[in-house]
Amino acid sequence: MSRPRRIVATALGVGRIPIAPGTFGTLATLPLVALLWWSGRPLLFLPAVLLATLLGLWSAGQTERDFGEVDPGCVVIDEVAGMLLAAAALPPGWPSLLLAFAFFRLFDVTKPWPIRRVERWPGAWGIMADDLLAGLLAHLASRLTLAAMEALR
Repeated sequence: MSRPRRIVATALGVGRIPIAPGTFGTLATLPLVALLWWSGRPLLFLPAVLLATLLGLWSAGQTERDFGEVDPGCVVIDEVAGMLLAAAALPPGWPSLLLAFAFFRLFDVTKPWPIRRVERWPGAWGIMADDLLAGLLAHLASRLTLAAMEALR
């Protein structure tokens, strides 16, 4: 595998952390989330998610073939894309960040329907789609929770 694909697939090597690489890949995305939030331009999340997705499609499938296993744990570019989607357009702040992180990890690990179904898609599409769907569900769950918290005030 080419070195650039490996670097991208592992999110600059974060995926090589031997324990919980998906969690560390998600954590490594938080500074980018904060930067995007505090840029004051929430629409920047759209190109960021698109770029992470395209980079994942370019790198993840080849990494899967090189390692000879389905969705190798070292591939965490999918977590980057999913976490960016989870946090997109949420109000900046710790409550949003913690909710988006917690819901994303919950959905990414437990893979409720339909996440488990799209995970079965072949190659890079399956690697990326399940995390993007987990990110979308985490975003919606975070929005609902923030609205409920606001209503209780």
